[in-house]
Amino acid sequence: MTETFLIVGGDAAGMSAASKAKRDDPDLDVVVLERGEWVSYGACGLPYYVKGDVSELEDLVAVPPERFVEERDIDLRTGHEATAIDTDTRRVTVETETETYEQSYDYLLIATGARALEPPIDGLDREGVFSLHSMEAGRQLKSFVESEPGIEHVAVIGGGYVGIEMAEAFRAHDMEVSLFEMLPQVLPTFGETVGEAVAAELREEGVDLHLDTQVQRLAGDERVRAVETAEESVPVDGVLVGAGVVPNTELAEAAGIELGETGAIATDEYGRTNAPDVYAAGDVAEMDHVVTGEPAHVPLALTANRAGRAIGQTVAGDRTRVGEIAGTAVLKAFDLAAARTGITDESEAREAGFDPVSVTITAPSRAHYYPGGTELEITMVGDHDTGRVLGATIVGEEGVAKRVDTVAAALHGEMTVADVEYMDLSYAPPFSPTWDPVLTAAKVLRGKLD
Repeated sequence: MTETFLIVGGDAAGMSAASKAKRDDPDLDVVVLERGEWVSYGACGLPYYVKGDVSELEDLVAVPPERFVEERDIDLRTGHEATAIDTDTRRVTVETETETYEQSYDYLLIATGARALEPPIDGLDREGVFSLHSMEAGRQLKSFVESEPGIEHVAVIGGGYVGIEMAEAFRAHDMEVSLFEMLPQVLPTFGETVGEAVAAELREEGVDLHLDTQVQRLAGDERVRAVETAEESVPVDGVLVGAGVVPNTELAEAAGIELGETGAIATDEYGRTNAPDVYAAGDVAEMDHVVTGEPAHVPLALTANRAGRAIGQTVAGDRTRVGEIAGTAVLKAFDLAAARTGITDESEAREAGFDPVSVTITAPSRAHYYPGGTELEITMVGDHDTGRVLGATIVGEEGVAKRVDTVAAALHGEMTVADVEYMDLSYAPPFSPTWDPVLTAAKVLRGKLD
């Protein structure tokens, strides 16, 4: 008898799981329910679509829907929303525009993703207020930027990934940009050194920063006209809210599936929930952190793809761990790249039971005599008791992604600072000094640990 692998959610985790399961077990009946029209798309590319670096919205789609159906034999149903899960009878209630039906399953993956967080600000429902966490939102924002007359000044609420990338996108359209961040720095999870460097870059590029500032109200009539704080009212023609995301756990929670301390769905090392044969992956689920060993919620694209693929392989008969996460990330802020991996906040490290020691160094990205090099700033954190590397942040104009990945690999290998100091990294004058900045940071940190 053919078994059914039912997947709720057709983006990164869902379609990775569907493709891997069907590839490994062609006899498996793989059904994907997606309430929207888009599947397998790169939401991380939306700021670059609005900016104009990506010409067509469809370019963000990795695999068109028809290919999943025709080439991979996956029963993909767009416009089908799962509204209830009964884990006892193993049935999911599904609604479309024209009918309601029940779909049975032998294995179920909840990959419902996350949605844009709505901060407690009055006026978020006014015209001209946008978020950016779906393809349709990207289409609407692009139309606003390019088609509406008289758009001169926009506000960005939130100094995280989306906020900074969208500040750059708006500036590319010659708009005035005011960025509001309630904390004292942008990119708070990247540490003070990176935050200060990125803030300086934003100001250099004409972004008006309002740090340590809580937005209270978006004022106007039907349309937003101003951003109001306790100190001032800033006239604007539009607002982009990039205050983070919240996992879409309502469907799972109503079915009695347990959530973890982070608010996302609790899972084990194989992505399993507390319900029999029910898995969760992607932005809706927790995964274990490679440094602390504790559950964490880090909604990033690779995290979702990795976990989905592993679950698909498990359902097809080959039990595969979803892996651990380090929170490795890199983003573009005009001419700067900012990156982080692991545990970089000393107070967070102490709460996890470590005795953290950190150093910050400045080093050239290339050999000192080779033209075109720039400076990198690296903050590396280690544990005094074990000597283990805990994390790092890096900011600079070139070579940032390569180097943060080096530290991420060290975290997954549970390497010590001394191990990292003597890693055999590549060297040629156009790419690095003889002692790569990562090696130099480890060398300095080891001296401080000793």
